[in-house]
Amino acid sequence: MLEYSVLYPVNTISRQAVSLDGMWKFKIDWDGAGRREGWQRGLSEFDMIPVPASFQDFYTSKDIREFVGDVWYETDVMIPSAYKEKKIFLRFGCATHFAHVYVNGQPAGEHEGGFLPFSIDITSIAEFDKKNRISVVVNNELSTANLPCGATITLKNGKKKAAPYFDFYNYSGLQRSVNLVVCPKEYIFDYSTTYQLEGNNAKVRYQVETAGEGEVEVELFDADGAGVARSRGREGILAVDNARLWQVRDAYLYTMRIHLCHDGNVIDEYEDQIGIRTVEIRGTKFLINGSPVYLKGFGKHEDSDVAGRGFNMCMMKRDFELMKWIGANSFRTSHYPYDEEIYRMADREGFLILDEVAAVGLFKSTKNFVDVTNGKVTCFFSLDTVPELLRRHLRDIEELIARDKNHPSVVAWSLLNEPETTTDESVPYIEKVFGHALALDPQKRPRTFAEIKNSGPYVCKCHQFSDFICLNRYYGWYIKGGYEISDAFEDFREEMRQWKEVEPDKPFMFTEYGADTLAMEHKLPSVMWSQEYQEEVLEQLHKVFDSLDFVVGEQVWNFADFQTTEGIMRVNGNKKGIFTRQRQPKASAFLLKKRWESLPLDYKGEEA
Repeated sequence: MLEYSVLYPVNTISRQAVSLDGMWKFKIDWDGAGRREGWQRGLSEFDMIPVPASFQDFYTSKDIREFVGDVWYETDVMIPSAYKEKKIFLRFGCATHFAHVYVNGQPAGEHEGGFLPFSIDITSIAEFDKKNRISVVVNNELSTANLPCGATITLKNGKKKAAPYFDFYNYSGLQRSVNLVVCPKEYIFDYSTTYQLEGNNAKVRYQVETAGEGEVEVELFDADGAGVARSRGREGILAVDNARLWQVRDAYLYTMRIHLCHDGNVIDEYEDQIGIRTVEIRGTKFLINGSPVYLKGFGKHEDSDVAGRGFNMCMMKRDFELMKWIGANSFRTSHYPYDEEIYRMADREGFLILDEVAAVGLFKSTKNFVDVTNGKVTCFFSLDTVPELLRRHLRDIEELIARDKNHPSVVAWSLLNEPETTTDESVPYIEKVFGHALALDPQKRPRTFAEIKNSGPYVCKCHQFSDFICLNRYYGWYIKGGYEISDAFEDFREEMRQWKEVEPDKPFMFTEYGADTLAMEHKLPSVMWSQEYQEEVLEQLHKVFDSLDFVVGEQVWNFADFQTTEGIMRVNGNKKGIFTRQRQPKASAFLLKKRWESLPLDYKGEEA
């Protein structure tokens, strides 16, 4: 049993979820003096800032945008005396990357890790029928002891600077929703489900964990609200006749309602939507509900103008509409877990998610997007911070699976992105990571990690841990771009021949491929950075994918242009997007739309 639960906040007959989103007081701790000076007792000379959002892109000051250190948030919440006999939690969707929380000036709790929710029990320190001051200090420093990995350096002027070992901007702050969650003192703590298909029927096995004693009752309702199954007990089976399955791009959701009862009286109620479906790797095929599927879609980022990595409901809706328009059916949450609303949307829309831990940057290089392709070795797993990093990594996996284990859209765990895997020291680390995920997931979903070019078929020491192989490959861009493109794709074919020798019985996916492209750049004949060149690269890569029956998916990099650390190889961000950062199509969007709409869901599904 995990020591925490992060059930999505809902309102029921016994629970209240009060949103604390809005304008919060905000202050940058330039000298790191806030805690010493008692800022938790109330901010002075503060600004006002939206929550949820990244703080960096609201301001015109470069010192604010690039600030590394502590930033302070504060708001007030009225807690009525009607809650006196209840449990009261503060629930944060995330705080990037470290958070210390105070209530009325008193320490309430802390959390490390910037992309997963955490709840803090404030029952004993809440003051009733008055406003309670909520103060949060958030730190965004990077190191090799925490995920994602990077460094924090100090410039000659004394200012700190983030040096990420990853190719996206280090947006930070309170980037997701904050809620006051109120529930009974005896409450439903967590639940999990697994599925078994039997002809037209299904068995939904469930397990419910509670804080406190009492009887557990579980009911299942169809999309019209009609009851279809019920059971009693903390563990049980819901037998569903003529079950409607959750299918790719044809989602069907049941409502699962859980009651905790004493003497027939409901003490606590929780409900959620579930999708009945199975996931399996069989030979070189990826199966949903026993049928092969071909994954088409994107690596993505939570990234938009002004809000940065802050959850943006409007942008989420636009992104899903664009993915439907282009014919996609999947995406990877590169390179961190996304906001819960995105998973709930994917559940409703029938998209497949490769759910990724924030384990990126496990390769010691600030220009890793180049170094990971040229054979460089950084001996990352020999660093003295690795034991602490592993502790954090395993904890993040626990928190990820605790949050996402019941989403039908989540069909695989991506446990690392582009780690260094060519040294012996990488093997025990990655083996522990994979074993931990297998032990925690009730549904035993497939596990994988995204492999860099340095992790080639004869030198990678860790590919054997993956249930299916995911490759990030930039033939035609970082590898022999421009007029050398013909050689690039000959080399690509040869690499895949070698991979088939090394891993003959596993499916492969391409989780990154593509080329940077400026939206207004055209050139005939093509040159690198032109839209024409991006199309040529994609067309050539697709020919290779189509020639290999063991390749069962393609997720182009990237869905949309996104912000990165500034540098001479980045034109105000990464421009590999199929859409601009403002979500308008580049020429390659129409190429992909034509391709993906022509590929059947079971493309390459026939047995080899």
